[in-house]
Amino acid sequence: MASSDVIVPNSAMDYPEHEKTYRLFLSLVKWGSIGCIGAIVLLAIFTL
Repeated sequence: MASSDVIVPNSAMDYPEHEKTYRLFLSLVKWGSIGCIGAIVLLAIFTL
């Protein structure tokens, strides 16, 4: 028989640090996407 392990959320999590890390991740994704799009546009301009 399988045991049913109940996971209780830890209320002592560091939410401000989590939100700061998530904002950094979103910023990196945004600027990485802008950089890739910029590179594609430049390639299109100079090769066409």
